[in-house]
Amino acid sequence: MICVDVGSTFTKALLVDLGSAEVLATAQRPSLATGDVMDAVDGCRADLAEIDARAVDADVLACSSAGGGLRVAVVGHEALVTAEAGRRVALSSGGKVVGVIPTAGESAEGVSRLLAALVAPQPPESPPDLILLAGGTDGGNREAVVAAARAIAASDFTGPVVVAGNVDAHAEIAEILAGQPHVLADNAVPRIGVLAPESARAAVRAQFLQHVIAGKGLSARSEQFARLVQGPTPDIVLAGVELLAHGIDDERPGIGDVVVVDIGGATTDVYSVVTLDAERSDDGLAHEVVAPTSATRTVEADLGMRESAGLPPSYVPSTDAEFAADEEIARAAAASASRRHAGRSRVVLSPDGRVVERTGVDLREVALVVGSGGVLRHGRPGVAQRVLGDLVTTADPEGWQLPERARIVVDQDYLLAAVGLLSGAHPNVAYRLATALATVTT
Repeated sequence: MICVDVGSTFTKALLVDLGSAEVLATAQRPSLATGDVMDAVDGCRADLAEIDARAVDADVLACSSAGGGLRVAVVGHEALVTAEAGRRVALSSGGKVVGVIPTAGESAEGVSRLLAALVAPQPPESPPDLILLAGGTDGGNREAVVAAARAIAASDFTGPVVVAGNVDAHAEIAEILAGQPHVLADNAVPRIGVLAPESARAAVRAQFLQHVIAGKGLSARSEQFARLVQGPTPDIVLAGVELLAHGIDDERPGIGDVVVVDIGGATTDVYSVVTLDAERSDDGLAHEVVAPTSATRTVEADLGMRESAGLPPSYVPSTDAEFAADEEIARAAAASASRRHAGRSRVVLSPDGRVVERTGVDLREVALVVGSGGVLRHGRPGVAQRVLGDLVTTADPEGWQLPERARIVVDQDYLLAAVGLLSGAHPNVAYRLATALATVTT
């Protein structure tokens, strides 16, 4: 099997032996050197075949973030409830959230103005590929999500809409959105304090494959490309991280809590799969109307190695001084992104006395930190420890909930994407690849 990650800059491919669960060869090509991503996929196959002839006839599974990936706008009711739930669903589905519109307190005209600015942004910004509509608990308020659907239908947005709000409003919303592609998913917030992202996540993935991959003009062979792509790269990687953490069954256990820090040219993404704090869950409903989830992904679009540093995407360091500067940029990006993802645990005063206030995802018990990104794969010896070492040393005196006793490994061969791609049809192969990654020495 050839596992391919079609990135915005580079396409990476692995040839995997399904019998031995070994990586036989790897290859990399610029994604759009010819303007057609299928040329990059074919080029990778040819490069793999030079190492192992079986690549010529091997089947291909792919994921993609080419063309900017999946750009999602979230329309919800209250910013702290349904809009936040929608944002989390979009991120866990592999989307880059390009706008969140809370409709509470806005007039119909106000919502329309916000939508108009979102779907026709000023250059160089691009419009969203998909709108995720959330709002109302099941059996609760219907008017807000219905009104938001009317505003979307009246806007200039013609792309797909995933509806993940009050299911009692589905029939009316379906009539309103009859003129454009849409899918009705289960409510992402069926009741206060509960986040149920699975149905909406699957719907976002399906719409990505049907409308984004086939419709972005990434290849003259768009139908062939769409058949290969299983989902957006971040969604596939998160599936790989979940398998690494949870395993498959009692005989094939996972490694426990894990965090992945992917330092890219445009963004720094952090993925985590953790065991939820039972004490926080029991106590949290009074403080967190959107419940935490075990698997979480955050995207920091202001922390890219190249775009945020004002460097061209093609820049490659060549001297010790340039490598050292690259490492400093990466260290700052990894530290900031990890802190935003983890949040803080600190004691505050409340009317009832001293209480622990927490935000983000508690990573303190994480067993493994996986580093990803070109700066770690192609850097000088010891780069992973210099870039990520500050995240895993001791308890943070400022209360940031960072790993305290974790081991660092680098995903040198893009195994997590392959694990996610293989987890459905070949779970045992995916598990063995994940186990191999967890035992890498850095």
